[in-house]
Amino acid sequence: MSLRSLVTALLTAIAVVVTVGAGPAPSSAAPGASFQNPVVGAPNSADPWLGYHNGSYYYAATTWTGRVLIRKSPTLAGLRTAAETTVFTMSQPNAVSNMWAPSLHLLNGPNGQRWYLYYSAGPSACCGGQRQHVLESAGTDPMGPYTYKGPLILMPGNGWSIDGSVMTVGGVNYFVYSAFNNNIGFENGGLQSLYITRLTNPWTPAALGTIISEPTLAWERVGNPVNEGPYVLQRGGRTFLTYSASYCGTPDYKIGSLELTGSDPLSRGSWTKIANPLFQRSDANGVYGPAHHSFFKSPDGTEDWIVYHANDSASQGCGTTRTSRAQRISWNADGTPSLGVPVSTTTVMAGPSGELGNPGAVTVQRLQSYNFPDRYVRHTNYATRIDANVTPALDSRFRVVAGLADSTAVSFESVNFPGHYLRHNNYVLRLEANNGSATFRQDATFRQVAGLADAAWSSFRSYNFPDRYLRHSDYQLRIDPIATAADRADATFRRAS
Repeated sequence: MSLRSLVTALLTAIAVVVTVGAGPAPSSAAPGASFQNPVVGAPNSADPWLGYHNGSYYYAATTWTGRVLIRKSPTLAGLRTAAETTVFTMSQPNAVSNMWAPSLHLLNGPNGQRWYLYYSAGPSACCGGQRQHVLESAGTDPMGPYTYKGPLILMPGNGWSIDGSVMTVGGVNYFVYSAFNNNIGFENGGLQSLYITRLTNPWTPAALGTIISEPTLAWERVGNPVNEGPYVLQRGGRTFLTYSASYCGTPDYKIGSLELTGSDPLSRGSWTKIANPLFQRSDANGVYGPAHHSFFKSPDGTEDWIVYHANDSASQGCGTTRTSRAQRISWNADGTPSLGVPVSTTTVMAGPSGELGNPGAVTVQRLQSYNFPDRYVRHTNYATRIDANVTPALDSRFRVVAGLADSTAVSFESVNFPGHYLRHNNYVLRLEANNGSATFRQDATFRQVAGLADAAWSSFRSYNFPDRYLRHSDYQLRIDPIATAADRADATFRRAS
């Protein structure tokens, strides 16, 4: 959150993946309980942190008060109605109110493995007194109890700092956070930027922070020039430091990323900024200002998920109207993260894989055309067709899951548009959001049978129009009755990796 945004906010407060292929594919447990966003509603739902530990999800967010609250639930869907438990009440000098952006990390410290809860706080008057603070759990229960370990002195003269979290690289813990260059605020032309320092233990910085990113790109400067809310995302030996950009009082608050491309995380030269935002408003889906986020793994460890806050209207700012939302993310062919598009609150999504300990499997695959083997099923602007050299590649990748209308059949969920499935509408195939209706479930369900042109391949019969099969015609996808040899070839596909 920017300083100005926080003032505004206080005033507001007051007034199953199947890799399709010839060989065996890695599988995960079946999806969890279905849900719709938001996962947690207002008012204590901005700047969310969410994690999974020992069979339960834990959730914390900004409260604007002197209390730190945590919710606990065995399912992601259950967080919406889970009780808010006060795990700490602040009473430290100049840190009795305005608790923002809590972030929990299970770290090895002098007392063994413990949870460390980092948060920003200040005096009752908002918002120039914000500084970073940290709590330590008594054991390994995220619900605590917690004891106060102290403030983190991060800037010259103990200057303003917010939104801190821990990033571990090469076994070393670093603290990343947001602050103003030279402690100069917006009113004097300052830039709210990203800083980093090494931690000697979970509550002690080795030195004052050094700057690693400033809001220099146009999409980082809407309303105010802001880089804030840094949170690490790692995969395949690569480290991405994602962050929120632009002023949170605008609908153009969004998520960007740096990548660690050098050897020293403390050096600005070791970080390369990704030129375009990873996640931003979707007017079509009614989602505005989607940012200030964290990431978590599905219970079986096979899926990456994001939790973030957003508004339902472009006119809502950075106060208590923001709600917490979650969705799966994916990865581009070049190894960079693909956060996708923020989903509508009307979209029904499957919960994280393995959440309910279900048997079954989910795998990510492509559908290859039998008679045009260089072409694969893909979506483009929600229409579907077969194409060669699909760009972006994720448009041709689907989670092949148990059929929405019949678990013995299959449904195809888009990897990069969570909650969107291939379904027929007036016999034409489109990618559409699951609205939860029985009609949608039936339209999006297909029975996999031996390939009509080659039994070693597969064909997919419509669940609610069993005389029709999924086929391509002039490269477009639809369901039709199949009569000729050409029809049979058009209706035959291979599930491929």
